[in-house]
Amino acid sequence: MSEFKVFRVMPGQQVRIRDIDPNDTHSIDEKKGEAKQETKELVAKLDKLQEMFYAEHKHKLLIVLQGMDTAGKDGVIRRIFEGVNPAGVRVVHFREPSQEEIDRGFLWRAFEQIPGSGEIVIFNRSHYEGVLVERVHKIVPKELWELRYGKINAFEKILADEGTTILKFFLHIDSATQKMRLEERLKDPTKEWKFSNTDLLERQHWDEYMKAYEDMLSYTSFERSPWYVVPSNHRWFRDFLVGSVIVETLENLKLSYPKLSKAVKSIKVP
Repeated sequence: MSEFKVFRVMPGQQVRIRDIDPNDTHSIDEKKGEAKQETKELVAKLDKLQEMFYAEHKHKLLIVLQGMDTAGKDGVIRRIFEGVNPAGVRVVHFREPSQEEIDRGFLWRAFEQIPGSGEIVIFNRSHYEGVLVERVHKIVPKELWELRYGKINAFEKILADEGTTILKFFLHIDSATQKMRLEERLKDPTKEWKFSNTDLLERQHWDEYMKAYEDMLSYTSFERSPWYVVPSNHRWFRDFLVGSVIVETLENLKLSYPKLSKAVKSIKVP
């Protein structure tokens, strides 16, 4: 990804989250206004690209969003996909698994939601919860979640081999930013519904989550299914980076509208 390749986790790279600045804005702080305007232009481009993507009915796109509470998963979806045709875009929220999902294995619910031809599917949280929440809270033993990296990689390879383009974004914030955003929720009547005591309980496991994210990023980023570490303390830069990567990925697919056959085009409408 040209300009933003620096944020991409290369295969075999050992990620150290504490060495990645969540305030990084790629040296464009002084161009914040321009970046916000470019994000609006990216949203308009995405609208047109997604229409061609849907009409061509050839490609599939899976977007994975992971990050701590308040990192901005909902915000990215709302901001970047605000103008697209909902017929071709689907958001899947991975919450606590049901008993049926538990009984069928941790990847079953992900298989159930993969994109079809012409479809963009966004995982808000994802199959990676099996090596994050379930690891941190010791829901499954270490010998089990360690095996899951290989299973996840195999799952994503199957999707890629079948023609699915995969983009994965880890929205990286620091603990101080999360604290500020949680406090904002408590003060804003339009956001207080999003606050949960669970958020405070999860904060107690911050360091354990960072280690789990480091392993996730280090073991599961490949050319076919890359991770991007998105500095997300600044919402405007988060949106700009994610939008840029998605739009460039779609442009590289060389999309086009399908053409009607001569026989069909010659039809006279009565």
